[in-house]
Amino acid sequence: MFGLFKDKLADTENDQLADEIKNGAFLVDVRTSQEFAGGSVKNAVNIPLNQLETSLDNFKGKKAIVVFCQSGSRSGRAKRILEKHGFQQVVNGGGWRSLSKLVNSIT
Repeated sequence: MFGLFKDKLADTENDQLADEIKNGAFLVDVRTSQEFAGGSVKNAVNIPLNQLETSLDNFKGKKAIVVFCQSGSRSGRAKRILEKHGFQQVVNGGGWRSLSKLVNSIT
């Protein structure tokens, strides 16, 4: 029973993520620049997690922000940091490979 509920919850989160991407969300890879150079999501910018708080001007005026990393851990921290600084529409996109597949299926 719980597995079924978990799958429905994941579908809802993926639908929200897909909607944000379709509407032009600001895609931010919070991995290191070396990791970013090895591949990332189409149209994403690289703002490493350790530079996030000194790069807040990059997020001003963005309607929606999707942060992502290797597995979703650093992007979870990035989401909390951005929310702490008043950014409302922040979504943890999780790992870059699965997010890349989603972005490619939309565009």
